[in-house]
Amino acid sequence: MNDSAPRVEAGIVEGIDKIPRDAWDGLLAPDDSPFVEWDWLNAMEQSGSATRKTGWAPYHLVVREGPKKRIVAACPLYLKTHSMGEFVFDHGWADAADRSGIRYFPKMMVGVPFTPHTGRRFLTAPGSDRAGLVKLIGLALASICEDNKLSSVHINFCEPDESAALEPIGFMERLGYQYHWHNTNFATFDDYLNRLKHKRRTAVRHERNAMIEQGVEIRVLAGEEIPDRTFAQMYAIYCSTIEKLYWGRQYLTEKFFGIIRERFKRNMVFIGAYDGRELIAGAVNLAKANVMYGRYWGCFRDVRFLHFNVCYYAGIEHAIARGIQRYEPGAGGEYKWLRGFDPALTRSTHYIAHPGLRNAIGSFLKRERAEVERWIVAGNERSQLKPPPPSDQETE
Repeated sequence: MNDSAPRVEAGIVEGIDKIPRDAWDGLLAPDDSPFVEWDWLNAMEQSGSATRKTGWAPYHLVVREGPKKRIVAACPLYLKTHSMGEFVFDHGWADAADRSGIRYFPKMMVGVPFTPHTGRRFLTAPGSDRAGLVKLIGLALASICEDNKLSSVHINFCEPDESAALEPIGFMERLGYQYHWHNTNFATFDDYLNRLKHKRRTAVRHERNAMIEQGVEIRVLAGEEIPDRTFAQMYAIYCSTIEKLYWGRQYLTEKFFGIIRERFKRNMVFIGAYDGRELIAGAVNLAKANVMYGRYWGCFRDVRFLHFNVCYYAGIEHAIARGIQRYEPGAGGEYKWLRGFDPALTRSTHYIAHPGLRNAIGSFLKRERAEVERWIVAGNERSQLKPPPPSDQETE
């Protein structure tokens, strides 16, 4: 840090239950997502979803300051024995390491289990030297990696300031993209429709009308409006998608949904599709600080255009009604782009211990970065949303 700063020390804590809840949450900024709150991370561990047994051994890093050992920084850290549930795909890196006789697993991963959203990964106390603490954590992570002869450290979906602070100490930035919807002062759903280009606007109206024609009603419940019994249905919805996909993996347990019912109802947004009184599909979302995060979708019956209505249109309509400014529906999908979700840059940063593997991955990242940047530009240029009309001030 510097000579005049109080002494700080970084250490590993196995399991977030050994870190005081108030100390962890005291590091959060008002706009941090619910996924880095102590309760969410604890729910992952307590429910058996993110544990050593599932390949997500929790070894969270904390930085303590002064003689009272006050926690001034922390990051959610896992020792991983596979690359599942991360959404920053490094399977090719693991294969290349294996072919070269380099042991890739276990590796270290800083991030939120099973959750591809961008946000602060290094939590720092308000008023602290954030840049200095980020660098300190990065140095500690690299040292732990080297001392324990691990292959790598991966910090997924991090913020730009974190990636920038870590690059000078040997971390390599990786770019990716998702599709996000932004609320540009829409007052009604029709305002959003009118911003779509004609072909897409016609398609959205057709897909919305199809729900009426097929007798499907879509309802949105938020916070305390959600009945307790609905959380069991959320688990069934989550499982329904996994069971239909040959590559599907069940990360979350039924117990996890029980815990979030108790601790996170305030942040939940459930979008359900009903045929009469029968729930036939749904989407599980969370909302905080004017951002809504799409998490889990599933259906018990195939209905034409049902996915688009539940996961996109109902979510957009709810966001407009509640003044939510950004809607992140999750990873992947050009279907999102066709409906007014434009490309948004994502970042991760990686420390690779083996020099040969580091050089090979570094070369790959340069090529990939150029491709991602080209697609971001092209995707925004071909946005399905027309430019917003000029404001009165711009007109004047």
